[in-house]
Amino acid sequence: MIRFAFAGRCSTEDLQDPEASRNWQLTRAKALVEPAGGEIVAEYFDIGHSRSLPWQRRPRANQLLQALRNPQRGFEAVVIGEPQRTFYGNQFGNTFPIFVHFRVPLWVPEVGGPIDPDNEAHDLVMSVFGGMSKGERNRIKIRVRTAMSSQVQLQGRYLGGRPPYGYRIADAGVHPHPAKAATGARLHRLEPDPETAPVVLRIFQSYIDGTSPNALAATLNREGIPCPSAHDAARNPHRAKTAWQSGAIRTILRNPRYTGHEVWNKQRKEEQLIDVEEVTLGHRTRMAHNPEEKWVWSNEPAHEPIITTRLFEEAQKARRERSLRHGGRPERDTGTGTGTRPYTLRGRIRCALCGRKMQPAVIRDNVYYRCEFRETDQALHPGLDHPRTIYLREDTITPHLDRWIARAFTPDRLTTTLTALTHATVAAAKVAATGTPGEDHARRTLKDCDKRLARYRAALAAGADPTVVTQWINDAQNDKRTALARLEEAEKPQTSAASGANKNPKIEKPLTEKEIIEIAKNLGDVAQRLQSAEPKAKAALYEALGITVSYENATRTATVRSRPSHTYRWSMCPRGDLNPHAR
Repeated sequence: MIRFAFAGRCSTEDLQDPEASRNWQLTRAKALVEPAGGEIVAEYFDIGHSRSLPWQRRPRANQLLQALRNPQRGFEAVVIGEPQRTFYGNQFGNTFPIFVHFRVPLWVPEVGGPIDPDNEAHDLVMSVFGGMSKGERNRIKIRVRTAMSSQVQLQGRYLGGRPPYGYRIADAGVHPHPAKAATGARLHRLEPDPETAPVVLRIFQSYIDGTSPNALAATLNREGIPCPSAHDAARNPHRAKTAWQSGAIRTILRNPRYTGHEVWNKQRKEEQLIDVEEVTLGHRTRMAHNPEEKWVWSNEPAHEPIITTRLFEEAQKARRERSLRHGGRPERDTGTGTGTRPYTLRGRIRCALCGRKMQPAVIRDNVYYRCEFRETDQALHPGLDHPRTIYLREDTITPHLDRWIARAFTPDRLTTTLTALTHATVAAAKVAATGTPGEDHARRTLKDCDKRLARYRAALAAGADPTVVTQWINDAQNDKRTALARLEEAEKPQTSAASGANKNPKIEKPLTEKEIIEIAKNLGDVAQRLQSAEPKAKAALYEALGITVSYENATRTATVRSRPSHTYRWSMCPRGDLNPHAR
């Protein structure tokens, strides 16, 4: 009998059912291996991770790659149910050599058995499936974006999200999609909020009359008017709800939806390479602001305006004129957030008094990090004795930090440092481990049931047939009870052979004296390297080590902590060094 590990993946981007997706992939895998006398004893199934992520960045797939290195892994081969769900682009070419190296066969239904590394046809087939997977994702992306663009431009449809301050969500009738309408889904639109719409109009008029955003925020705080996150606390659980900030005022002034037009595509998801020197690590998705010429406006007004188009244009003109008067340059770019000048400690220094990140700036050719405490900040932190501005010069921190890192990696301290790094990542590794597909599916079902219940209650309040809505609510509550029961069952200790194979412990060996000497030799003179390193390279090192700095202005002291986000380990090929000549 051949023992197999099953590998698969499903995404939640297109509302897939994780349990159904796992079941049909597992069924295909069993149909391939069972006639050959195989048995699946372990599962590595990723839920909610895009296929564009390389295997090393998918939790379960990465665990499978690590298990290949363990001679006591509990399986002799790996089977995949659907290559288009598992491989994307050139991922097969970057991953399959690992299976070949550790002599673990990879079985795929489209090949009818194990992939032959010397068979050009097998390699071509898998490369085609990777290309098809990439093409499918791109087609879905283009199709969805095109549909959303036309819905906004031609229909003026509200596409969801938090309503802008000054508006509230109102019912706009039955959803045009029959399947969604059958589940109680409704269309929505924006309508002015009687409490906050006058505040928006006042902000625009006062700004045009010459009042600055800081002064506007301070005035609204003195009058006790709730800030946007406090007014709609349920939709803003991630934001502070204490006081108005100048940033909230600027966001309101730049929002064209107050003119009554629906506007979409103000932001985009941008994929950036994690490391340009190692493209196999894949991309990191970030939100970026689109230029105004790429915004999609509805052809006709889609909801009741709060301000006139003329008032909005006057505010934009005043905003441009003021930004040019202050320094002769346009307003700060809020796009990607990446400047041309590298700041080695950007985002890593916090003020010990207020807890906020200190922002970098160049003053007389020197890099400083500063924490400005304005009148609006005093409303956020009442009673806090905070100076108007706190400055910390970068070159007063980095030399001490570099010497500390260099001392930590000297040969006589290397064992202690590596041990500390390993212990620091154990908790993170435990948190990163995902549950079983049954647990993940049950949790997602609970969230979906809560959303359905909220939607059904809203439909009932909007005047829908009580008999029909009551039946919907009963069905959702039954599904919720079933999911809770499944979750309780899934969280019980597992004693099956499959779960035992899945929990095969990885054997970690302590570093020997010889290995420590070898690591120290490869590192070389760390102090000299740090001294001559470029700021960008230092920033990458600080990020890898998880460096954070807390600055106490009263005592002029900075407390540095290191909390690595990656696991540090020393690993060797289980069959020994295959390249003794490669040093």
